[in-house]
Amino acid sequence: MSRVKSRREQYSDETRAALLDAATRRFAERGFAKTSLEDVATDIRATRGAVYHHFPNKTALFEAVFDALETEMIRQVVEVAAGETDPWLSAMGAMEQFLDGSCDPVYGRIVWQEAPIAMGWQRWRECEEKYAYGLIEQMIQALRESGDLPSLPLEPVSRITFHILGAAGMALAEASPEDKPRVRDEYARVIRHLLNSSRTPRPS
Repeated sequence: MSRVKSRREQYSDETRAALLDAATRRFAERGFAKTSLEDVATDIRATRGAVYHHFPNKTALFEAVFDALETEMIRQVVEVAAGETDPWLSAMGAMEQFLDGSCDPVYGRIVWQEAPIAMGWQRWRECEEKYAYGLIEQMIQALRESGDLPSLPLEPVSRITFHILGAAGMALAEASPEDKPRVRDEYARVIRHLLNSSRTPRPS
């Protein structure tokens, strides 16, 4: 049985959520370097101490925003993938959903442009692998088991796919708003072509 939260706990949770919302807007609009904890606190009419109660520094706040965005992206991708029983259609749907999500300017700027700066390259790569690599590996394994992909070594195939999708995410983050639909469709077409060219031929 879950414990009913006290009013103080509820207020603390609400304050943390408000800080994350405000920080997300700030990081997306001004970037990590030009955002201060004081800015975020002011946006929700909180004290600087309230920010430090939840986050020890700006990097920790940024990483919490990053985690929330990536968690939501993975949730959407998994939801789309689960809607298909055929492993190939599931993987293609997941890829399309990832590209759609990467067109979002908030996700694109924070995850692909600001995160390497705010978190450092190594930490950013570790987090990207935590969220995305395992899911990609599961899908590649499912495609191998279904016979859609040949029995090539799992790790290299998953790693190459991971980097291809990462290149697509970065390209969409850097594209202008008017160019995003074109870039999205071009990457979707190329990724489909690469995967289809590796697909095991079906007997006629």
